[in-house]
Amino acid sequence: MSTLSYVLKKSQKIPFNKSSKIAIMSDCHRGIGNHNDNFLKNRHIFVAALTYYLQNSFTYIELGDGEELWENRSLDEIKDAHKDIYELMKQFEERESLYVLYGNHDINKCCPGLGLKNTECREGLILRGLGREIFLVHGHQGDLLNDYLWQLARFLTRYLWSPLETIGIRDPTSAAKNFKKKTRVEKRISAWCEKHEQITICGHTHRPVMPLPGEEIYFNCGSCIHPYAVTAIEIVNGSFFLVKWMVKTDSLNSLYVEKEGLGGPYDITLYL
Repeated sequence: MSTLSYVLKKSQKIPFNKSSKIAIMSDCHRGIGNHNDNFLKNRHIFVAALTYYLQNSFTYIELGDGEELWENRSLDEIKDAHKDIYELMKQFEERESLYVLYGNHDINKCCPGLGLKNTECREGLILRGLGREIFLVHGHQGDLLNDYLWQLARFLTRYLWSPLETIGIRDPTSAAKNFKKKTRVEKRISAWCEKHEQITICGHTHRPVMPLPGEEIYFNCGSCIHPYAVTAIEIVNGSFFLVKWMVKTDSLNSLYVEKEGLGGPYDITLYL
């Protein structure tokens, strides 16, 4: 887990306070709009969530795997398929309220290629305020194959598991799709958090985690490709919230997107 310690040491520190409003999301896996684009099924939910955060003056932080660059080679094709998404992100950028991290599936992306000319793609970030430092990182750093051997993992995904996925065979090397692997990665990162007494928010495993104060200090904001839902961690009024955005039906059978609370609010100062 020395990789996490290295990323923590080199990460930029961003100040926040009790009046800050921050939305943290991860693992969109935006593709090129074809049948393998896992983002498509929740695309409208994501747009609704991001629009809400923009209209309500949130800072938006994307924790990695925003783009699916293992199954797809072209960043331009992804940009063309999801132009409205990047237009929304550009509005956050213009307000200086956008931060983008990379994960294992988009480790070699560049934000200017997405039209985000003033945004640096980072490996880690630290939110500093209220007497706490909150470490933000994708989380593949706790996963040997997807960290040190990411090029091999990309090769296997691109040429073996991606074609097999079309007939229903899941990738056993993926922490998001393999329960045992997911659990191992989470345990490694959680142990590192406890050892270093470091509050940490990750993505990567796609499983949302919101610990109670006094328990663990490992958090996970989940993903944007859950079946019929998008999850996020919000920091509002100095507290953590875990939320889920999903489509619902009203009494007139009209569809709408609504946010539900899954955990919190928990005061940040109660952790550690």
